[in-house]
Amino acid sequence: MNEYSLPLIEVISGILLLFGGGEVFIQGAITLSLILGIPQIVIGLTVVALGTSSPELLVSLNSVFRDSDSLAVSNVIGSNIFNILVVLGISSLVRPLKVKSRIVRRDVPLLIAISCAVWAISSTGLLTWQAGIFLLLCLTINTIWEINTINEIDEDIKTAEPVIEDSHKKNEFQMFFQLILGIALLGFGSNILISGSKTLATIMGVNETIIGLTIMATGTSLPELVTSIVAALKGKTDLAIGNVIGSNLLNQLLILGSCGVVSGLEGLKIDKELITTDLPIMVLTTFACMPIFWTKGKITRIEGFILLNIYLFYLVDKIIISSGFGFLQQYRLFIFLYTIVFTIVFLLKAKLKFQKQ
Repeated sequence: MNEYSLPLIEVISGILLLFGGGEVFIQGAITLSLILGIPQIVIGLTVVALGTSSPELLVSLNSVFRDSDSLAVSNVIGSNIFNILVVLGISSLVRPLKVKSRIVRRDVPLLIAISCAVWAISSTGLLTWQAGIFLLLCLTINTIWEINTINEIDEDIKTAEPVIEDSHKKNEFQMFFQLILGIALLGFGSNILISGSKTLATIMGVNETIIGLTIMATGTSLPELVTSIVAALKGKTDLAIGNVIGSNLLNQLLILGSCGVVSGLEGLKIDKELITTDLPIMVLTTFACMPIFWTKGKITRIEGFILLNIYLFYLVDKIIISSGFGFLQQYRLFIFLYTIVFTIVFLLKAKLKFQKQ
């Protein structure tokens, strides 16, 4: 057994525990919300999003407690990038994602505004406890807004099938057992994942931030990926997109806000590389949701393929950085030129198709 074996086993085991814990927690949380009579759309945008974001929450909080601020912040940023580029990309390949709800009119613009605000707040290199309280306050206001504006939601969503079938509803004892078991698995899994990730980063000689943006972000985003793919297969495209939008909002408002508060007077330290490179990429990928507006509320398979390509380029960029190769600038110039050419061709094709109609 070489030196990589144990940390890799820890990383894989941690991801599996997080995935299992997230699934159990989601079922318990949905059952609780149904018992309390919370509307289904609120369940989708808040409870399900909270369940799929719970691995990121536990991992980031544990990272702060273990003085690994870079892992906490990079996990959130990497997860948001993964959710939009990979989760939406793969889901739209399964089935073009058509949105018939206020997600287009309200939640996407809100996510863009929050992402820009988080970038601005973090630009000093420190997320203070005051900023954390501000983000949590924004989360509270948004949740209240979601509940109070429930009657504005389109009829096709209000009359949609329940999130879970009646036959799957659990009694109260089973519900509490699911919640407790889910939290326990999430806590245990997050500890193992952080331990393995830090050891792996040390052995490989790479920055913890790179691990957080790639391996850890991918592992903690698996619940969002599975949930959205299943929703797309069942034709519930609103849930597929709402899960991503809701999770990305919670990642920034709940997770970064909580991490900022628990960091105390010292504040949550944010690496310069995250501020200058990865946070802007997160904001730009959030703007990638804009094609939803441009294509009459629909993300096509072509757009999904483009999103996946962008993430592939992003991963290669991180690999080049971690490997210390000397052609990073040339690679980024190639991606810049490729993007311009591809965008021009895509816009010309869209214009020709529009003129034919």
